[in-house]
Amino acid sequence: MVLDPTKHADWEIAEEAEATMKTVYQLADEMGLEKEELLPYGHYVSKLDYKKILERLKDRPDGKYIDVTAITPTPLGEGKSTSLVGLVQGMGKRGKNVIAAIRQPSGGPTMNVKGSAAGGGLAQCIPLTEFSLGLTGDINAIMNAHNLAMVALTSRMQHEFNYSDAFLNKMNLKRLNIDPNNVEMKWIMDFCAQALRNITIGRGGKADGFMMDSGFAIAVSSEVMAILSVATDLKDMRERMGKIVVAYDKKGNPITTKDLDVDGAMTAWMVSAINPNLMQTLEGQPCLVHAGPFANIAIGQNSIIEDRVGLKLADYLVTESGFAADIGFEKFWNLKCRISGLKPHCAVLVATIRALKCHGGAPIPVPGQPLDPGYAKENVEWVEKGCENLVHLIKVIRKSGMSPVVCINAFYTDTDNEIAAVRRIAQEAGARVALSRHWEKGGEGALELADAVVEACEEESNFKFLYELTEPLAQRIEKVATEVYGADGVEYSAEAQAKLKKMDADPDIKNMGVCMVKTHLSLSDNPMLKGVPKGWKLFIRDILTFKGAGFVVPVAGTISLMPGTGSNPAYRRVDVDVETGKVKGLF
Repeated sequence: MVLDPTKHADWEIAEEAEATMKTVYQLADEMGLEKEELLPYGHYVSKLDYKKILERLKDRPDGKYIDVTAITPTPLGEGKSTSLVGLVQGMGKRGKNVIAAIRQPSGGPTMNVKGSAAGGGLAQCIPLTEFSLGLTGDINAIMNAHNLAMVALTSRMQHEFNYSDAFLNKMNLKRLNIDPNNVEMKWIMDFCAQALRNITIGRGGKADGFMMDSGFAIAVSSEVMAILSVATDLKDMRERMGKIVVAYDKKGNPITTKDLDVDGAMTAWMVSAINPNLMQTLEGQPCLVHAGPFANIAIGQNSIIEDRVGLKLADYLVTESGFAADIGFEKFWNLKCRISGLKPHCAVLVATIRALKCHGGAPIPVPGQPLDPGYAKENVEWVEKGCENLVHLIKVIRKSGMSPVVCINAFYTDTDNEIAAVRRIAQEAGARVALSRHWEKGGEGALELADAVVEACEEESNFKFLYELTEPLAQRIEKVATEVYGADGVEYSAEAQAKLKKMDADPDIKNMGVCMVKTHLSLSDNPMLKGVPKGWKLFIRDILTFKGAGFVVPVAGTISLMPGTGSNPAYRRVDVDVETGKVKGLF
């Protein structure tokens, strides 16, 4: 029995489907995997031995590479993961050999306002509970690896402060002269905990550590997570791990994890995590899950390893970039594809009538509060005005050399006139357009989208990067700001300007891409500005250096690396059936 998504919650639909889902052994057999390439975690979730798979299939041609992105979302999201799963289910209905590739959800949004990113309605990745609550422990491994670097840093500072050079030499330790006022890293945890953004550590006596200001960021913003996303194999991960800049000495020289002799132990925590996870859609197509960085405060992509495995196993791999095309797709385009060497065949731009109305003048939705009644009533004027954001992002994707497929992610409250307006405007902008009702009807509702994507994959593209790494860093940042966001230019704080000048003298920077930290709720750095803001400049308040991942990270506006939990978080509705042990209330 298939439950009606207009009457049942996502967790109820998932629970119903899980009663008859395939085992990982069935999935593996259908995918052509060999027994030793499967590393099961129970009957319905498995890791995959990426190294064995890629070695065995090294001579097999790659499948078609499809990226799913979106217009600028409301605070409630645009159903991008739902659309990805729906597309895969629709392609499955058409008899295509297709695999989904998505990111692992963070406990932050899962227990806050955004949900677990498993999809929704009749387009979900299952089993939902395992997906939403830790999966195979990858994020836990990232937290341990990252926080071990902070343990190494703070203990070293304590020992250098308390002991003589003679004692340090006896312990085979070189005095690093770490500057407590110039520490690059913070601690991490996988929840939205605004109370931990700024803390003081080391309070107490001599044995309680070095007293200094510190703080927490969310786990998915960690450079270790970024390294999991971009590493090509374990050797590459090990090399990148030793380049992480943890702090600076009193002369301004970087202190790395290698300097702290902790990079090897950090990598040890990640040996299992480097293997991608295997799950399935509600309709039984394979779904790879690996890495989970946000796109507004990190790279926002699932792993290169996951994509390479999927491209060898399927004729079509549908991957995802976080949040909207101005940040998620831009990083897929200029960071992930540059590092991987993979070239996409198609980009899908997801749009909802709800978000278009928000960009067109409707009251901005507030998480945890009911939508304004105007969202459920026909308002073509709001939709047409909001399509300015859609057209802007169509143009952004076209700058990469691809022509996007616009997916109208339809809900039962959308009207024919509103949908017709979006279709007309997107087609006038030169995009293919497909209406998809996957949330309500599953793969059967995504057939128009599936056909449009298959057709687009046969179209020749001239994929090219927005900037070259030989360009000055300021020029690269300005190109992203002006050509992607639509800013009139870039302004820097005094601190950011000083860092920019210092980076210009660093030869390593010439090989590093730009990974912008910016709000996902606007093309600008102000989350309240909707549509396509005009007459503004991007304000860069700080610039971080992720030398292990290979990124320069400009921080724009007031965005924080540790989000906050709202007043009506999702955890209030999550519980356990004590008779069966089943979790309920997830979405």
